[in-house]
Amino acid sequence: MEKKLRVGDIIKNGIELGLKNIGPVLVNLILWILTCWIPYLNIGTTIGLTVGVIAKMAKDEPLSMTEIFNPEYRKYMGEFFLVNGLSGMGVAFGFILLLIPGFVISIAWKYASLLVVDKGKNPTEALSFSNKATYGNKATLFLAHLVFFIIISIPLGILIELNKSIGFLLAAIVGILGVFALLGIEAYCYRELCSDL
Repeated sequence: MEKKLRVGDIIKNGIELGLKNIGPVLVNLILWILTCWIPYLNIGTTIGLTVGVIAKMAKDEPLSMTEIFNPEYRKYMGEFFLVNGLSGMGVAFGFILLLIPGFVISIAWKYASLLVVDKGKNPTEALSFSNKATYGNKATLFLAHLVFFIIISIPLGILIELNKSIGFLLAAIVGILGVFALLGIEAYCYRELCSDL
């Protein structure tokens, strides 16, 4: 049965989920920044940050302060590169065909990396499952991200214009909170669309 998402639910639940995990995500982000220059380790930590953290948030599992160093993530290096390479080529080809197909393909395949690492799917299977999971929800996913971007952009613009020094500091805080909320939105959508795959 096809699941139908709603823009308001995506934003509300995603923000709650993202802010609920703000502490561990912040620590993992700082650790990633400190270690992203270390060859080999940086691939596993990048997978942990961009995929593992979102998957754990989606399942409401406790996030470790050192989640990105979980050696399990390095096990998926080949599949991670392959699924992202295939996806990148497909999206690039879609953009060549007058932009809109590129946006549609990027939304259709947005959960493929998560399905590879979280569910153990092979790359082509993950792309197919992601496409099926997002079927009927691509416009909603696009609108939810657009509305969220507008919601974050308005206070950012106002804060920067009000007072240049304090405004930039407050805008940075709002921007950082926006990143956590966006991670929550991705985790919520992944949970709703891919939990039974």
